Amino acid sequence: MTYETHLTRSVADLKAAEALISEELRAYPTPVSGCDAQYNHLLGMRNAIGAALRSLGGPEFVATPRTPVEGAEVESR
Repeated sequence: MTYETHLTRSVADLKAAEALISEELRAYPTPVSGCDAQYNHLLGMRNAIGAALRSLGGPEFVATPRTPVEGAEVESR
């Protein structure tokens, strides 16, 4: 099994979890108090899943001595 297979499965699992949390939030009894710990926890988890999906969406820039910042021209040596 390749790492791409694991990443694809992880993205699918995260999307499924995000859908379940979104459904739970839609079904949550209203009105929701601003200090409702369970509701706020669900919001936080949905945000964390969204952040994880965004981070898995593409390769990250890795700084090297030749390209210290993203978008920098390659230095000649």
